[in-house]
Amino acid sequence: MRMYDIIEKKRDGLALSDEEIRFFVDGYTDGSIPDYQASALCMAIFFRGMNDREISVLTDAMAHSGDMIDLSRFGTLSADKHSTGGVGDKTSLIVMPIVAALGAKVAKMTGRGLGHTGGTVDKLESIPGYQIALDSERFLTQVEDIGISLVGQSGNLTPADKKLYALRDVTATVNSIPLITSSIMSKKLAAGAHNIVLDVKVGSGAFMKTPADGRALAEKMVSIGKLCGRNMTAVLTNMDVPLGHNIGNALEVREAVAVLKGESRGDLREVCIALASNLIRMVFDLTEEEARRRVIDALGSGAAFSKLKEWISAQGGDTRCLDDPSLFPATAFAYEIQSPVNGYIRKMDAERIGITSVMLGAGRETKDAPIDYSAGIVLCKKVGERVSAGETLATLYTNRESALAEAAEHYLTALTFGETPPEPQPLIYEIVR
Repeated sequence: MRMYDIIEKKRDGLALSDEEIRFFVDGYTDGSIPDYQASALCMAIFFRGMNDREISVLTDAMAHSGDMIDLSRFGTLSADKHSTGGVGDKTSLIVMPIVAALGAKVAKMTGRGLGHTGGTVDKLESIPGYQIALDSERFLTQVEDIGISLVGQSGNLTPADKKLYALRDVTATVNSIPLITSSIMSKKLAAGAHNIVLDVKVGSGAFMKTPADGRALAEKMVSIGKLCGRNMTAVLTNMDVPLGHNIGNALEVREAVAVLKGESRGDLREVCIALASNLIRMVFDLTEEEARRRVIDALGSGAAFSKLKEWISAQGGDTRCLDDPSLFPATAFAYEIQSPVNGYIRKMDAERIGITSVMLGAGRETKDAPIDYSAGIVLCKKVGERVSAGETLATLYTNRESALAEAAEHYLTALTFGETPPEPQPLIYEIVR
């Protein structure tokens, strides 16, 4: 079998066989297939696409290119969630304790932030003492004992995806539904969960900019996951506006705690209820109404917050800061951005707001760049709200005094004002099952 023939076949719009796909994944992983041939195949896939059988085989081959986590001891109770990335997206810190409190088994590997989107690992590491790395047996034992553990991605999980994604990133082949689907779903399959809910972000702060694009990706991921034997649901959520009010690692943990304590309501809470309900519905084969009722009960009774504390404590985190968020470290500088006009906020560019938080130190431009866990933004006004000239729109928190003026200017460029309120947008576009 020759890689040349595989490239030519896909270039001409033909479907690849299972053997040809596995030959490519194995060869690229072990280095026998060079980058230039892998690049050529990615470009051919970008233009010619793949059918569902091809995508499912590619996904399975990538998942099996390295270690696989065995969650079979938990039967059908294992649960996971994946977000395609957004600004202010701290949903894992809320959703996973809820579903664990209701009896699901959450064994989750999660990633760091890069660019304008935050990572769950960074948020968790803002909690003093939290251990993001556990050996596999301790990881699984903790899930068995208390129902939940979240750790950083480690070991040899999906090495094919790591190599292929880095290649796609520099060859303009990232935006391909077959390649996005296989990348995301291979990691989910390798992580072992039986029930998976996908939070597909749509809008200015997300990779998928329109509901139609989000739906196409969601339908493909759900289809491929089901072909690979998993229970799947995708929830398309709005990322034209940052989620919640806090952006930045410790700030987002504080907001997640407020939701779990019942102190905060609004868009963040509602998205988390939708995600948790859809996950619980699959795990326990419930109706939508019953699943939602159980989730709201777990929030209202304090069971979800108790589970958060139990989980954080089990991984060495200082739970005192969960009871008293003022114990999180504070920044040296805080700066209030004031409205330049009277009127309504008609639009927010969530990506530009995310980049503003990176300028303050809350995110990283490169994989190994340092991060300031205390830095970030608290939004005081969001889309649809009326503001007066001089009224505070947001507060910037940073230890980089020199960054404040430029960051404030950048934040204001993300806002569009008008004399009339905008048309309301849905928080959840649709659910794909």
